[in-house]
Amino acid sequence: MKMNKKALAILSAGHLVTDLNQGALPALLPFFKEALQLSYTTAGMILLFGNISSSVIQPAFGYLSDKKPQRWFLPVTPLIACLGMAISGFIHNYLLLLAVVVVTGIGIASFHPEAYKTAYAFTGDKKATGMSIFSVGGNLGMGLGPIFAVSLVTHLGLPGTLWMIIPGILMSGALILLISWFSPSDHLTHLQPGAEEKHHLARADKISLVLLACTVIFRTWTQLGLVTYIPFYYINYLKGDPVYAGMLTSTFLIAGAVGTLIGAPLADRWGHRNYLALTLLLPSPLLLLFYNSAGIASFLILTLTGMIMISTFSVTIVMSQTLLPRYLGMASGLMVGFAVGTGGVGVTLLGTIADRWGVPVAMNAILILPLIGFVLTLLIKYPPKKQEIG
Repeated sequence: MKMNKKALAILSAGHLVTDLNQGALPALLPFFKEALQLSYTTAGMILLFGNISSSVIQPAFGYLSDKKPQRWFLPVTPLIACLGMAISGFIHNYLLLLAVVVVTGIGIASFHPEAYKTAYAFTGDKKATGMSIFSVGGNLGMGLGPIFAVSLVTHLGLPGTLWMIIPGILMSGALILLISWFSPSDHLTHLQPGAEEKHHLARADKISLVLLACTVIFRTWTQLGLVTYIPFYYINYLKGDPVYAGMLTSTFLIAGAVGTLIGAPLADRWGHRNYLALTLLLPSPLLLLFYNSAGIASFLILTLTGMIMISTFSVTIVMSQTLLPRYLGMASGLMVGFAVGTGGVGVTLLGTIADRWGVPVAMNAILILPLIGFVLTLLIKYPPKKQEIG
């Protein structure tokens, strides 16, 4: 089956706009912390609420998508995500800010399962490569979000977040015009051959799916820990330039977007699990170098780290869909939603560490996380045996 790059590119653009808001939230935490006089722990709770609403509940939307295609989610949800983030800068009450963050999260959560399931129909035979085209939009959105949001707030104050509604309006309008491209019949191609005969997962597949989810949790914990505490380290601890901190964060995330495109073909060639293991082994020594570097070297090392670690984003989704071929929306919801969101819980734990021992200690704690993910990856039995698929 041939890959439909045009359809994947359109879905990828929607992915970019939606995840722009997810990338913006961690970078805005120092500003929320100062405006509302929060501790590191309570500031971390903002990210926790954002991750629970944007990620942990995604399997529920995946269940809805598997029961019946929800095409209307595609054009409406990017606007909802942008709306919540746009008004966040006008909120002066902590609980109300949490509520607004949840609105943004629901917009993000409802977009992903339907979009990933739709994208799967257009990936063709090279699943990881095709999915990387869709995934790179989200990674770019995550990467551009910090520098976009920080630039707005630095020049316009917190009310500058209002301008984040513009991408949502434009993208939703475009998707409304193009919604006919994604007809319900496309979803019939989501099931792999023989998947319709499979009613129960083999025990080995269940264990592998749990291990894969845990691996994604530690990868996400590392990623979110960095994008959260790099700004805290440079802005609050070193009293440095907020724009510089935003540039570092965006560099890391944009490099990850590039890595997604480069890494997916390598994973298709070398094996998905082998590639995943390699990308979790390398980040810790690279981060140690980053912590002891300055200037252009910091940007170069952080670029390489982001390219390597985030490059498996689409790979782990394809792995989950291979292990759970009958429920593709649920599979993507588990990986992009539950596992990613649960990884965000760790950021709150890092906040507790930062409050008690300081931001540098929290930064050093991040070093061990990808190594735990590496060990878990070695225990995954993948690809599943033919007889276990159906």
